[in-house]
Amino acid sequence: MLIASPIANALHLLAAIVWVGGMFFAYLAARPAATALAPAERFPLWARLFARFFPWVWLAIALLLATGFWMIFADFGGFAAVGVHVHLMLGLGIVMMLLYGHMFFAPYRRFRAAVGAADWVAAGTQLGQIRRIFAINLALGLITAGLGNTGWHWA
Repeated sequence: MLIASPIANALHLLAAIVWVGGMFFAYLAARPAATALAPAERFPLWARLFARFFPWVWLAIALLLATGFWMIFADFGGFAAVGVHVHLMLGLGIVMMLLYGHMFFAPYRRFRAAVGAADWVAAGTQLGQIRRIFAINLALGLITAGLGNTGWHWA
């Protein structure tokens, strides 16, 4: 194993924790707590939370791709040499990234515009779309993490 491999593995794990953990917090802790707020308070709060979280997600995506491909090619000798779990992790990760990209460039962009215009009905509609994508990505992220943790033991 190359000296960079433990570093790549650690960065890969930390990036996944940041992204999936952030979605877990947003969906299961912040969302239920924020529903007690009036729309004029709730939607600007979400806009501020997303503005702080989403740059970390972009960084996490870059790290996940870079370290994942590094480990596949430098440590394991390419796609032909890795187990099914790695192919599944990569496939699910790409689906998650595509969903995130759609969410960021469509509903989130419209959400920010609605919040800026104090259009709480439109903001609520867009936040609902963001919430659904978070729910899907959270489930996919937990499955992917499980594959990464248990897959190394598959024959």
